[in-house]
Amino acid sequence: MKCDKCTKKECSKKQKNNENESLVIDTNNPSTSEIDEESEFHKLANAKIFLSDCLACDNCVTSTESLRIAQQCQEEFFTVLNLNQRCNESKHKVLVVSISPQSVPYFAAKHYINVTDVIQRLSGFLKGLGVHYVFNMTLAADFSLLESQKEFVQRFYQRSQDQHALPMFASACPGWIRYAEKALGSLVLPHICTAKSPQQVMGSLIKDYFAKKQHLSPDKIFHVVITPCYDKKLEALGGDFYSSVYKIQDVDCVLTSGEITQMMEQKGLLLTDVKPAASDNLFEEIDDAGIARHDGRGSDGFLEHIFKYAAKEIFGIEVKEIIYKTLRNKDFQEVTLEKDGEIVLRFAATYGFRNIQNIVYKLKKGKFPYHFVEVLACPGGCLNGKGQAMSKDRKMDTDLLHQMEEMYTSLPVQVPETNVHVQMLYQEWLEGRNSTKVQEVLHRQYHALNEMSNSIDIKW
Repeated sequence: MKCDKCTKKECSKKQKNNENESLVIDTNNPSTSEIDEESEFHKLANAKIFLSDCLACDNCVTSTESLRIAQQCQEEFFTVLNLNQRCNESKHKVLVVSISPQSVPYFAAKHYINVTDVIQRLSGFLKGLGVHYVFNMTLAADFSLLESQKEFVQRFYQRSQDQHALPMFASACPGWIRYAEKALGSLVLPHICTAKSPQQVMGSLIKDYFAKKQHLSPDKIFHVVITPCYDKKLEALGGDFYSSVYKIQDVDCVLTSGEITQMMEQKGLLLTDVKPAASDNLFEEIDDAGIARHDGRGSDGFLEHIFKYAAKEIFGIEVKEIIYKTLRNKDFQEVTLEKDGEIVLRFAATYGFRNIQNIVYKLKKGKFPYHFVEVLACPGGCLNGKGQAMSKDRKMDTDLLHQMEEMYTSLPVQVPETNVHVQMLYQEWLEGRNSTKVQEVLHRQYHALNEMSNSIDIKW
């Protein structure tokens, strides 16, 4: 589903592939002189990649952003790998790869392996190419969840003094954020949670905490994130995630799960062929950090965590199990909390642009019943990201999605509040839970980009 900016005219950036009518961009760039034409890295980098169906167009992305997004591909990754093999050490980088928990079920389903083995096999593949460190991003999601739930409670208590305090919208989905910044502006932006997404929290962890721990300058680290979502490439380019001192982004390159699979296919490998290697951890006392998930649907569970925390913190009610009520469709569900026969909290999960359009319309009309909404651009949530859950004809692969959902729920559950390493990092890295550094490192701002006054009245 495209936003209203895409429906007004044909996108000039997208081109049809005559064989399968898919939308592609060729990452083969002959001007990259530093890559040996015959190198294995260069051959792999010639693979074509699919662009996001929503954000890869003239109307939502500037020409400069479009160029930078196109550069976030296998070729850029292999350029760094190739330079690391050369004698000029001044151009060497420490290669760090962070893997999203939502990418793990894709590799398990695609390669018929146990979901708990994916990280070790991906680590083996990546380290075989020349990557130095492989992390999973569960720790970063812990921070994002904790900061989001704390912000919601603060907004709830401020609701009578600040008209923009509630509702609060989730901030983890870059497709939703770009749509809000580009088309909705002041109507929605003050309501979006300021906590960084897990990807960008991980960027801060790697370029700040990890760099200091390794006695490295941040510009000597090349940080790659593996994710289900093409739109994460655009998110990584954000000005809030740029260091003017080192002239670098917190995340240098985003590769989708499907692009990693393409790389393996180019080498004639299945993940089952790869010898497992231990993944890495930010803490020396742990040899190998196993992948975990958070309670909730397959998108880090922002609704569930914030709901349970708010119920206990504000109303003294401990919620053991959350019951979803399906409304318009399976991608629009609500959760309520009652006290003394009165509904005191009303949350919603809203996935897909059609459902997003409906909640924005309600907000405009002043008939908005929700305190918090978990908003995701992809129907079905992050597991259904276009970087991994698409069939060859660029349609949703429902069978694969169902397999991924089952595998995701089989992962062990991690509770952010009980993670001792998170608590330690708040003190050691961030100078306390309520410090100025927490706001600087774990939060962000939003910027209206050419607001459209009629955008929310478009019927999708």
